[in-house]
Amino acid sequence: MKVKSIETLSCDAGWRNYHFVKLSTDAGIVGWSEFDEGFGAPGVGTVIERLSARVIGRDVGAHERIYAELYSATRPASGGIIALAMGAIENALLDAKARGLGVPVYELLGGKIRDRIRVYWSHCATWRINHPAHYAPAITDLDGVKAIGREVREKGFGALKTNIFTYDADKKNPRGWRPGFGAPFVPELNVERGVVRNLLMHLEALRDGAGADVDILLDLNFNARTEGYLKILRAIADLDIFWVEIDSFVPEALGYIRRMSPHPISSCETLLGLREFMPYFREQAMDVAIVDTPWNGVWQSMKIAAAAEAHEVNVAPHNFYGHLSTMMNAHFAAAVPNLRIMETDIDRIAWDHELFDHVPQFVDGHLLVPDRPGWGIAPNEEAIRLHPPKGPQGLLNYGQKT
Repeated sequence: MKVKSIETLSCDAGWRNYHFVKLSTDAGIVGWSEFDEGFGAPGVGTVIERLSARVIGRDVGAHERIYAELYSATRPASGGIIALAMGAIENALLDAKARGLGVPVYELLGGKIRDRIRVYWSHCATWRINHPAHYAPAITDLDGVKAIGREVREKGFGALKTNIFTYDADKKNPRGWRPGFGAPFVPELNVERGVVRNLLMHLEALRDGAGADVDILLDLNFNARTEGYLKILRAIADLDIFWVEIDSFVPEALGYIRRMSPHPISSCETLLGLREFMPYFREQAMDVAIVDTPWNGVWQSMKIAAAAEAHEVNVAPHNFYGHLSTMMNAHFAAAVPNLRIMETDIDRIAWDHELFDHVPQFVDGHLLVPDRPGWGIAPNEEAIRLHPPKGPQGLLNYGQKT
């Protein structure tokens, strides 16, 4: 079975766009993957188009050789959007190969270890604060934060993740504090007292709503430097936190933070390829390595997970895209031994479920692993056409009114 054509499709997803690879074969089987251009990576689709010339006509099953050849051809500029495009192609090849064999992708990865994957409700309060036009009900005060905490518990989820917010003098009108992404634009990334005070207020409201038995995860992203991260960690030392997520391009700095932290540290969601992960593993820089499988490719992500296990580190998928990405991550999470937990977004745009032929199933805070061939899900091309993409969207318009 050989690759006949590769094309990319996009659609409107509210405050961002969704992006897909459609890989058609001479056997009539189609493989799909989801990728992203809005998380600081414009132009991935263009790179996929350029690389596809080296993939068309090749055996679908030879995805490792195809990946190695693409890496060789792009070595002088490896990483970045080149790596993202290669990951997207690899994932579409895996889907097509598994569909051709009539098996789920996890069978290609060594078989599943688990039928159910524990998930956390990601961007909890975040989406409803930052994008009220797309996620209801809008959150405008601490009572709204408490309410979504209760909602997490009442819907049976055992974990949630939130971000940093600041409130006005009346403890209302929260705003996302994400200087690492330029909103607000404060490149020195200092963490002042007011930010810490507001964060504590926000976390306490979530805990009040969620109750004592729901795990709370905190994502600090790239929003501070070492001093600021340590300031936050000292301030929340007495809180019950599942992990604190910190992004840093310096493994030694992150390792220092981890050794000083009263809470487990997760990191690495923006890293590309095993070579970038290895310094963090050697430094023992984090308790949990977050792996973006749409960016890295699921096959390559399995290699990263194996290296993590050799360094006594668990992994967690980075997953905040569409339903196809969720199911791609589900096959990875089903197959790796050293899984900690899986990210997922429960708040969805109004037409999200129309865009796919299946949707993820959640029971008691766990994602059920499907046994359908391939990823077990495919985009609905007719629905995609009904929602043409907007642009630019996503991280590229952070700091702008959305």
